[in-house]
Amino acid sequence: MAFTNNMVSTVPVLFFFFTLLLVSANSSSLSHDIKVQEQDKDPFVGFNIGTDVSNLLSPTELVKFLQTQKVNHVRLYDADPELLKALAKTKIRVIISVPNNQLLAIGSSNSTAASWIGRNVVAYYPETLITAISVGDEVLTTVPSSAPLLLPAIESLYNALVASNLHTQIKVSTPHAASIMLDTFPPSQAYFNQTWHSIMVPLLQFLSKTGSPLMMNLYPYYVYMQNKGVVPLDNCLFEPLTPSKEMVDPNTLLHYTNVLDAMVDAAYVSMKNLNVSDVVVLVTESGWPSKGDSKEPYATIDNADTYNSNLIKHVFDRTGTPLHPEMTSSVYIYELFNEDLRAPPVSEASWGLFYGNSTPVYLLHVSGSGTFLANDTTNQTYCIAMDGVDAKTLQAALDWACGPGRSNCSEIQPGESCYQPNNVKGHASFAFNSYYQKEGRASGSCDFKGVAMITTTDPSKLFFSSSSFSFFFVLRFTI
Repeated sequence: MAFTNNMVSTVPVLFFFFTLLLVSANSSSLSHDIKVQEQDKDPFVGFNIGTDVSNLLSPTELVKFLQTQKVNHVRLYDADPELLKALAKTKIRVIISVPNNQLLAIGSSNSTAASWIGRNVVAYYPETLITAISVGDEVLTTVPSSAPLLLPAIESLYNALVASNLHTQIKVSTPHAASIMLDTFPPSQAYFNQTWHSIMVPLLQFLSKTGSPLMMNLYPYYVYMQNKGVVPLDNCLFEPLTPSKEMVDPNTLLHYTNVLDAMVDAAYVSMKNLNVSDVVVLVTESGWPSKGDSKEPYATIDNADTYNSNLIKHVFDRTGTPLHPEMTSSVYIYELFNEDLRAPPVSEASWGLFYGNSTPVYLLHVSGSGTFLANDTTNQTYCIAMDGVDAKTLQAALDWACGPGRSNCSEIQPGESCYQPNNVKGHASFAFNSYYQKEGRASGSCDFKGVAMITTTDPSKLFFSSSSFSFFFVLRFTI
């Protein structure tokens, strides 16, 4: 095609509009990034997603499940490409991880770090909202031989983010075990193990310079197991305390009503002892196991439910800690799913709120915390008779449900569809659930003097099906 004078006159106009489009696109992208950062300033509760699960949901199903449960923050222990693809164009914010076995390669080579960022970050961002990279996991205490490579790996990844102009949107840090701190109570006396000063000092300086958090894995469960008889269980579970049971720091006279706040403040004091006071603590792991072996009698469903329910409410209350009431640490609960493929002890496979197929292990009590993981974690709950209740007590509760309670008990009469199996537990479960549903699943409507419990399994399938059916979770409803 011949080049004409009209084309010459058109070039500046086209250039102007092209420039305007670029500015508009960059402005839109910048406003999006600012919006994301502003949202993340509010304290939140996220979940760790481990994958040692025999029947884990597919990436697409998993993302749909997260959206249903109103989970907006997750932490992955790798950078699974299929899951990162599935998370695209959702509002779910993601921490991706560099596994410990990749530290050597990334910490030894800037080009390897750049390649990792290109493959696992640039390829997905901003469609997938990657907010941070956790480099390794508890490296100083689990693989100390890799400790010298930790900061070089972090810096190389950060430099690669700078090269891609993503360093203001995506933070880089590394999660630490609580054991890197010594003398954690009272918090005012805490300090980082001096063995790691040569690494912690420059690491904290890096975190301060880049506005990245100090990632800490904090478990009051282990504090209790290691200090039974010294630390009361209620303090670990965020249970309400009388003033006499509150822990008091004798140096600051600050009162601590729960162990997690004390651990967070110990981290702040430890940082201050190394002249760093502008780095926030992000709790990358915390939780309580719902099952344990004979040596772990406090790993129970009730304790796990209490801890995680109270933890969620504590974060959303935004009360901060005694030392820093103005700052509430965000927390990633360990973990979303029970990892049934984990090696013993039993508790290792029992930290999840859900089984891998999304069935709840127990129902959280988080009413008042907005729509986040509503107390009814599925679309439907039911009321059934508890195991181990004697027949006479169950019969009395059944009589009340079918009498004054006005449950619809016609279907459990002789010859009707739900008469079989003809036993008091099956009939009581039918009557209890009839009352519970009639009352709109209201608080207290599944109690029957302590012999009933909430389940997510339809009792018609549980008791009145010819095939055997095992349900995954049962929780006694408390008021």
